Amino acid sequence: MCSLEKRGNIFILTLTGDGEHRFNPTLLTSIQSALRRVRHESTTSSVLITTAHGKFFSNGYDIAWAEKAQTESQTETYLSRMRLNDSLLRSVVSDLLSLPMPTIAAVTGHASAAGFAFTLCHDYILMRGDRGFLYMSELDIKLVIPAWFVAAIKAKIGSPAAQREVVMKASKITAKEAVRIGIIDSVHGSAEETVEAAAELAEGLIKRKWDGHVYGENRKVFLADVIEAIGVNDGSKL
Repeated sequence: MCSLEKRGNIFILTLTGDGEHRFNPTLLTSIQSALRRVRHESTTSSVLITTAHGKFFSNGYDIAWAEKAQTESQTETYLSRMRLNDSLLRSVVSDLLSLPMPTIAAVTGHASAAGFAFTLCHDYILMRGDRGFLYMSELDIKLVIPAWFVAAIKAKIGSPAAQREVVMKASKITAKEAVRIGIIDSVHGSAEETVEAAAELAEGLIKRKWDGHVYGENRKVFLADVIEAIGVNDGSKL
């Protein structure tokens, strides 16, 4: 599940508990509900920070939940549950990308596969340096990467060599390496320091007094290819 805290004009969405924060209908519905509350309660100049408790930021789709379909349901299958996960995450990301405010991912643990893609869909990424890595694991777990993941990677990671490292080498990228190759904005010493730095960044952005709706519309133009890819149902490739 997740929690939502409001500090002035800063919203802090936290994936709670010490688990892997794998994306399944329960978690994704909770995140989407929080994002709708953020939209409803936002002022002209607000900022969203997304972070997580425990060892993981998010370890991607809940594959174990999908696999249980083979024994728990006569109508559902592993593939249908994975398609549902993907559809729900695309809906969450669509809401995230249309928020009328800057968004910051304070990555306090491992972000893998769909968790990595979700991270990339924030405007700024800060990461703790003492633990955690970014890992697009599809190649290693024998899954074809969804097209919208690749659209996000191409939009947010400028170097073709870095894109290849992420997708075609399935490298586990540390914070130090991620900032060097331009995936994240900055590295911090611990989970607490990462969230504090995200809050400081948020305060600085709020002081710019940008019109949130203009900011959101500019993001839609800037990330039009990502938004278009999210709208395409390529779940058959999962």
